[in-house]
Amino acid sequence: MIELFNPIVILLVLAGLYMAWNIGANDLANAMGTSVGSGALSLKQVIIVAGVFEFIGAVFFGKRVTSTIAKGIVPIDTIKAIDPNLVAIGMLAAILAAGFWITFATFYNLPVSTTHSIVGSVLGFGIVAAYQNIILLSDINWAVLGKIVGSWLVSPVLGAVLAYLIFSIIRVTILQKVDNPYHIEKKFVYLQVGTACFIAFAHGSNDVANAVGPLYAGLNALNLAEAVVPLWVLVVGGIGMVIGLGTWGYRVIETIGTKITELTPTRGFSAEFATAAVVVFHSYSSLPISTTHTLVGSVIGVGLAGGLAAVDLSVIGKIVMSWVITVPVAALTSALVFVALLGVGL
Repeated sequence: MIELFNPIVILLVLAGLYMAWNIGANDLANAMGTSVGSGALSLKQVIIVAGVFEFIGAVFFGKRVTSTIAKGIVPIDTIKAIDPNLVAIGMLAAILAAGFWITFATFYNLPVSTTHSIVGSVLGFGIVAAYQNIILLSDINWAVLGKIVGSWLVSPVLGAVLAYLIFSIIRVTILQKVDNPYHIEKKFVYLQVGTACFIAFAHGSNDVANAVGPLYAGLNALNLAEAVVPLWVLVVGGIGMVIGLGTWGYRVIETIGTKITELTPTRGFSAEFATAAVVVFHSYSSLPISTTHTLVGSVIGVGLAGGLAAVDLSVIGKIVMSWVITVPVAALTSALVFVALLGVGL
């Protein structure tokens, strides 16, 4: 058995922690941005609340999603049978490439999908493997990739429509029928805190796989992890995401919470509830869903309920552009990193 202190193993663990930190700084910040923007929670309170529920979701409920290994884009078992070391190096390249892209996006306050980032990176590794005749290009699961591309449109649109309807109902049936809307807004703070906790929990249980899925694949290929995902691997992911939110998450929180449209507790609740509903609904389907895309769509939907002028279209344009280029940029970067790692004889 290969020792745990093998350089590749150490690099895999460090890269997994780096990726988890990125997810906390960008993806988890997406989920909590509406709570800060509406004034329901302060930044410090968000870090505490999200940290607790994100960690619980990741450690205790992230095992099943992690075991899917980046949505099954590349035939990992086929490559493992040829050379287990190639899987480890390929997963290392994928984690690093996705992490680099998310770090770049977070620096520019852009919410991107970590799911699409890691899938794109794994795809890049798979394309190089096919180019080197390790696998066939047809062995890559293009159907799954097609579903992910489809979710770029489906998830934000569903989130926008549902959030629009929820907020419109609240406005017509409650806000417009009371003399003191501010009093109603204060009551919705408690509801929004509840939906924020649920999103953090769901995010942790699902998106921790984006950090530790490739890590687990590499360890499994090297016979350091069996069929069951080790608890310590999930802990690495949970800790990394909480640290990422606490140290750098404020950048994306600012974009989601203040730059797209003005948010109040009723608007924030509508966006978060719509996001949670869409994500839960898609958990019963085969279509990969992005919490990031869904939440951004939900915030836009809430903004549109107040009229098109209430939405900053320039910010939305930058966000959509970052979505479009995520998979190809991550794939190209991963391919280059993988070739470079092979070149240095790792």
